[in-house]
Amino acid sequence: MSRTEAMLAVFLLAPLAAGCASLHSDAPAAAGSTAQQGEGGLPTVAAAAAGLETRSGLLDLHIDPIAGKLLLELPPPGPDGVVGEYLYVEGLLTGLGSNPVGLDRGQLGETRLVRLRREGRKVLIEEPNLRFRALSDDPAEAKAVAESFATSVLWGGEVAALDPDGRALVDLTGFVVRDAHGVARQLAATGQGSFELDTARSAVDFSACLAFPDNLELEALLTFAGREPGEQVRATAPHPEAITLVQHHSLVRLPGPGYEPRVLDPRGGFFGISFLDYAVPLDQPMERLWLSRHRLHKVRPGADPSPVVEPIVYYVDPGTPEPVRSALVEGAAWWAEAFERAGFQDAFRVELLPPGAHPLDVRYNVIQWVHRSTRGWSYGGGVIDPRSGEIVKGHVSLGSLRVRQDIRIFEGLLGAEETGRGGPADPVALALARIRQLSAHEVGHTLGLAHNFAASTYGRASVMDYPHPLVAVGEDGELDVSSVYATGVGEWDVHAVRYAYADLAPEALDRLLREGAAEGLLFLSDADARPAAAAHPLANLWDNGEDVVAGLRDVMRVRELALARFGERNIAPGQPLAFLQETLAPVYLYHRYQTEAAAKVIAGMEYGYALRGDGTPAARFVSGDAQRQALDSLLAALEPAVLDLPEGVLGLLLPRPFPYRGNRELFPSQTGLVFDALGAAGVAADLVLRPLLEPERLQRVVDFHRRDPSLPSLEEVLDRLLGAVFAEERGEPERRQEIRRLVQKLSVDRLVRVAADEDTAYPVRSRVEGALAELLAQLRRFPGPDGAERAHRATMVRDLDRYLELRQWDEEQLVEPLEAPPGSPIGGLACGAGGGW
Repeated sequence: MSRTEAMLAVFLLAPLAAGCASLHSDAPAAAGSTAQQGEGGLPTVAAAAAGLETRSGLLDLHIDPIAGKLLLELPPPGPDGVVGEYLYVEGLLTGLGSNPVGLDRGQLGETRLVRLRREGRKVLIEEPNLRFRALSDDPAEAKAVAESFATSVLWGGEVAALDPDGRALVDLTGFVVRDAHGVARQLAATGQGSFELDTARSAVDFSACLAFPDNLELEALLTFAGREPGEQVRATAPHPEAITLVQHHSLVRLPGPGYEPRVLDPRGGFFGISFLDYAVPLDQPMERLWLSRHRLHKVRPGADPSPVVEPIVYYVDPGTPEPVRSALVEGAAWWAEAFERAGFQDAFRVELLPPGAHPLDVRYNVIQWVHRSTRGWSYGGGVIDPRSGEIVKGHVSLGSLRVRQDIRIFEGLLGAEETGRGGPADPVALALARIRQLSAHEVGHTLGLAHNFAASTYGRASVMDYPHPLVAVGEDGELDVSSVYATGVGEWDVHAVRYAYADLAPEALDRLLREGAAEGLLFLSDADARPAAAAHPLANLWDNGEDVVAGLRDVMRVRELALARFGERNIAPGQPLAFLQETLAPVYLYHRYQTEAAAKVIAGMEYGYALRGDGTPAARFVSGDAQRQALDSLLAALEPAVLDLPEGVLGLLLPRPFPYRGNRELFPSQTGLVFDALGAAGVAADLVLRPLLEPERLQRVVDFHRRDPSLPSLEEVLDRLLGAVFAEERGEPERRQEIRRLVQKLSVDRLVRVAADEDTAYPVRSRVEGALAELLAQLRRFPGPDGAERAHRATMVRDLDRYLELRQWDEEQLVEPLEAPPGSPIGGLACGAGGGW
């Protein structure tokens, strides 16, 4: 019977049924009528749910597919109207497939504590405010704080049935079919157009609404309608004006007793939760920091390895193809060693996700394989109890295209002859080594570990650093990739797991952290490494070695050798030669990350996360000799001979053939379809100029020289920069003179930007303008010979005069280098930890 026929039958039979009831109005019928009547004129729960499919679990679900409704049965509320408290997390089962937009398959939202409360005929889902608390045994004190800060009601619905004892039924459809993940907001924020949820094209997926004893898993098909969709939407959605995604909701029983929050020590390398505690004594800080970790109990106490009650098990997405799947399993399983050395035997396992298991089900820690139209971020996150910091579910999302980019990098360095053959120089094998490390890295985040961007400076000591491939030039003059990536967790990882998971008293934890610092286990994280003007020379992304300047020299040797041999051998037979452009980009810019690291030596300062009395040395300046060596290496990277590409290489960089289109992995071009060699040189030059001339770094140069005259002054740095880029090389061929002129213009315009920026500190502005004034006078004295050099110098004179003398300048008149092809990550954009503040 169709739905229309069923509704017609109900309509026709209803009067007959009513008539029969009136004809047989005896006692049994009256009793039946009473059973149908609930409180306040509403039907009882049993009556409203009659004939519906019931799925019993944490809370019972009643499915009404004809009406398209999902009904939730609620137990009687307490005296305060609260039915119960639960953890709630929403996410996306399916994604848009665009890294820049960020709406990915398996993406989870923030974990929230919610309370279900009934007020009359309304059911509210309310999020209490956990940022402000009173950890006190005095109920009045806790109440005073709770009433001082707002809560947030996330949703409200009408009671559909009500029993005399308070048991109720609420239509939960509106809660499930809503933009809980903020899809429309994210699309607008990323410039993809104005979209809104179209409820007419959205519905609950009843087949995916499941009830388990400790959790409910709910899903809905959501369609977002919009006009003038952005480029990323047009590139990924079949009909750009209608984006349909599957949204997932989890309602989870609160974790039971037995978990003890652990105070987060900044030396320990974990992320966590923070809140203000208004019940602390006046002589103590209000902010409390608790680290995030899984619950893990030992059967018997002691430091020796012993079994655990419930091991932490991670499940790999079976949709991951081989051989990547095995690499993910192997890499994630490295953490078993860290737990065993921390005192837990058989505490960590990795398996394939069982058939039928839902990857967003909170009962499973999952490593999920995510596809996008371009390479992009990988994430380690999960479900974290916001009350305590306990990790309830770890969830890793790995971008599938990063392994292909790694293959491209190694084909660019080594050639494509060995690709897929399984030898030690096989780009596929080398990329799989990277994937093992990536799997361990992201799982590390879901265990609670933060990035440690100093670990690569003391023996590749952590998978929580970003690993640049360690390629060397061997004694035979060949590229050596025998140690390209580390295998297994490092000493920092073991130390961090012991700190977070070992059953140690606070005094023992402090002693452990002191011992780690004494052994040289330095921890520095994102805030020390990511800012363009970061100061610590050992906190870097994608670097190698304890001496970053020596590392830059090593990287430049690898780059030089790879470019000298670059040619047809760097792509597979039968591929268009134009594909060499994608392969060239990461080789030509192979030094980009080590350049950033070397720039941090300039006005660099070494420090640690010290606590009073822990014996950590005071901050100290990087020596003047080291800073000058770093400056030498950076200026060497600006030489035209370094920036120029061999003619034999340029002749192979053909325009894209029909029907291939351009992509984001290519250098932009101001020469039409032809490869823009000068534009690429400008990109590489700016790798040096941008970090070196960061205004905050230059202000540190001024301040540090004031405090220690042995350190370079800003006058010295500017003189050496301008002296290097304006040096005249006798006999330099015209092809390199043109690159030198480009570097000169980029350097001058970068300095003008620094001086003209209203946020630049006065000591920097005055010195930069002084250096530019001296340069202007020099250019006026020596206008250059006829031709390109004279025109170039005349333009710089005009621009500098406009800025320095007339104070009239236009940002559009300054030369801006082309945008570099995406770099970080090497093999995918840098990961994001699923926790933090």
